[in-house]
Amino acid sequence: MADLAGVSVATVSRALRESSLVAEPTRHRVLAAAEELSFSISRTASSLATGKLDRIAVLVSGRLSSWFNGSVLDALYERLHAARQELIIYRIIDDEQRAEFFGTLPARRNADALVVASFALTAAEHQRLRNLSVPLIYLNQRVRGAASVSIDDLEAARKGTRHLIDLGHRRIGFVTTLQPSGLVHNAADRIHGYRAELARSKLGRDPALIFTASSDSDGEAIAAELISRSTQPTALVVATDELALSVLAALGRAGIYAPGDISVLGFDDHAMAERFGLTTVAQPVTELGRTAATMALRLAAGRSLRPKAITLPTHLILRHTTARPRKR
Repeated sequence: MADLAGVSVATVSRALRESSLVAEPTRHRVLAAAEELSFSISRTASSLATGKLDRIAVLVSGRLSSWFNGSVLDALYERLHAARQELIIYRIIDDEQRAEFFGTLPARRNADALVVASFALTAAEHQRLRNLSVPLIYLNQRVRGAASVSIDDLEAARKGTRHLIDLGHRRIGFVTTLQPSGLVHNAADRIHGYRAELARSKLGRDPALIFTASSDSDGEAIAAELISRSTQPTALVVATDELALSVLAALGRAGIYAPGDISVLGFDDHAMAERFGLTTVAQPVTELGRTAATMALRLAAGRSLRPKAITLPTHLILRHTTARPRKR
């Protein structure tokens, strides 16, 4: 390739690594020669010279098919691809996978930085990650002293609950899902925000108003429990839009409609929320992914972050599933 481009082997190496020491016309000659010879760059070989793998890893909890994980991964990939970096995904959905990851820490040898998304980590797991010797970026959570990008789940849930209280609702339920092995933590912050806003408005805390589904698609169980109650809530705050949409569909099949019979407020601004007219607290999921990728690239390049912890804003989107309670 060096002979074909009319340059030295060292110049070929610098050109393929996009070194600023190589003039643009020379780099184009090298790239043209590489294309003619169907040359492919070995990342492993390049890493020996630079000490960098040009790979960023992400550790996610839950299924990759979930709307949140899919949206975050899409945004991470687009930002990293534009920077010519690879994305490696580690997924944990149960205790066995969790033990395997934290036992072997594969990201130690495979990535220049690790993005940790939506985990309720134990103290031991935090220490294991700190021992990785690679930069860490926490997404959708804050860890003292570490780089992070997140929203304020507690304040966002307060905002949504406040909307229902302002409409005149006084019996407001909260719907969440079981969290396997503490993998996802934000639903806990959201229920704390819901409770804090009820307390601020001097509305009593009623454990009977907390409803728990087995998954985000388990709206039927929530609808059945609501129907069985002699005294029902007039409004629901639901921890995710996916679960809220499932609850709305199940209630509709039972002849109970929002907002006439019950108000329903979601959380996320899922891709389907607008189509179904769901009032929701929107979080900037794509921006969370992009920001985490940008932070990872800076830290992997040995650059500092200012600020180190970023909190992105949420906002309430009013659609058609919340209204004043019907007089009974």
